[in-house]
Amino acid sequence: MRIINSQILTNPSHHFSDSSLYKDVTLVAWDPSPYYADLHMWYHKPDYNLFPPYEHHRKKNPNQPFYILHPKFTWELWKIIQENSNEKIQPNPPSSGFIGILIMMSVCGQVDVYEYIPSYRQTDLCHYHEKYYDAACTLGAYHPLLYEKMLIQRINQGTEDNLLRKGKVTVPGFSSVHCPVKDHIT
Repeated sequence: MRIINSQILTNPSHHFSDSSLYKDVTLVAWDPSPYYADLHMWYHKPDYNLFPPYEHHRKKNPNQPFYILHPKFTWELWKIIQENSNEKIQPNPPSSGFIGILIMMSVCGQVDVYEYIPSYRQTDLCHYHEKYYDAACTLGAYHPLLYEKMLIQRINQGTEDNLLRKGKVTVPGFSSVHCPVKDHIT
């Protein structure tokens, strides 16, 4: 499964239509809609118009699973990050990495993630698909990366050694999480 933001679909420099990165995988695209934009408004005015390249790709590859996330989904994830932070966070959408982790947590019993929280080998590489280095990419200039990573680190069930040496976190899938029932006073 490959999570891609709308810029990947719309910017020709990413070669979406002919890159092997986007072949033979399930694609899930998202667009950074305005905070709680309704579906009608977002469809007619997306941040990056992902619909024409999406339609083109679907016609060219009709058997490849390809989904577009509802814009409310990313903002619901942002709310989860905000609810788990002691600080007020600017309302910017979560990263594709965080979106992918949460999607995989809904599908798998356990998810192993590598280098989302950088190991000692931190490279300052911003994206796997481009050779652009910037230390700000590790903690986020646009996405709430610092808060995403603190949340993922908090739910990590792996060892501290794996985190530090391999950048590996192990998070439980939602099917294995048991939430305590709150006592209600009636």
